[in-house]
Amino acid sequence: MKLGTGLFTAQRRPDDDRESSELYDEILTLTREIEASGLDSAWVSEHHFADDGYLSGTMPTLGAMAAETSDLEIGSCVALGPLYDPIRLAEDAATVDLLADGRLTLGLAIGSNPREFDVFGVPRDERADRLEDLVPFLRAGWSAGDLEYDSSFHDVPTDVSITPKPPDESVPIVLGGGAKPAVRRAARTADGWCAPSSLSVEGVRKRVEDIRRVREAEGLADGDDFTIYALQHGWVGDSREDAWETMRDGYFYIQRRYAEIFSGESVDELEAERKAELKEQAIFGTPEQVVDELRRYRDALGDGSHFIFRTYYPGVETDDLIDCVHRLGTDVAPELE
Repeated sequence: MKLGTGLFTAQRRPDDDRESSELYDEILTLTREIEASGLDSAWVSEHHFADDGYLSGTMPTLGAMAAETSDLEIGSCVALGPLYDPIRLAEDAATVDLLADGRLTLGLAIGSNPREFDVFGVPRDERADRLEDLVPFLRAGWSAGDLEYDSSFHDVPTDVSITPKPPDESVPIVLGGGAKPAVRRAARTADGWCAPSSLSVEGVRKRVEDIRRVREAEGLADGDDFTIYALQHGWVGDSREDAWETMRDGYFYIQRRYAEIFSGESVDELEAERKAELKEQAIFGTPEQVVDELRRYRDALGDGSHFIFRTYYPGVETDDLIDCVHRLGTDVAPELE
């Protein structure tokens, strides 16, 4: 099982007085450390109009990360597909992939926040259909020659050639989402699926089985051409108590902001029951304790899977973030090979 980390969001908690430029410098520092640690991947996330500066420019950030590394897989987990102009996304993703020499993975999902859809002028009830339309559009745009794809949502001539083309005339596309339609959409149309952190190990296992059934029924290629990713929050520390103490405030901050993003309503504080549920979901502790939990995911995901261990939390000191990355690379990853 491969192991990566992130998700970089560049959020600033109210008690953090750093400039935005310092937060983006931190992302690049961490990206270099992730590659130096021997981990497999680093990831960004996307949202818009957040007063804490949540990262909105996925492609520029990934381009900068590409320039800082030479072997590391970099990707979006996830970009909000329906909000993009498909030509610009095809161009920008191809450019990043060229800068990365073929190391980009484009993770996409339908999105949720009502305000984001309103401001972008995209009907929220079209989001699933727009994502389903976007995937073949991108693949057609990256292929040699003209577009030759008639989009249902974008009036683009089919005889236009989108440039540049990525190194292999394709960029791997991974779709996120835990609901059955989202999982089956990924199985039918994408190069991989990413399990959200809200799913239990057993929930992931059931969806992986469903993906295999769908792909077999559709006569699609075997599992070597489809990658299962899983995302979960966590931390590696000297003890279980130390790990939780370090990640807790940043973790709860992220989850409170997600509750606002997904609902479109203000959330002043997470309920105690929700905090207990989040703590139960997270993977944290000594390297040995983390390895034990990740092996359960490895068994559920199967061969060739990729775990994204989310360790980037707003407000945590940069040195602590780097130390956790190094522990993942030195003490955790080798035990999962």
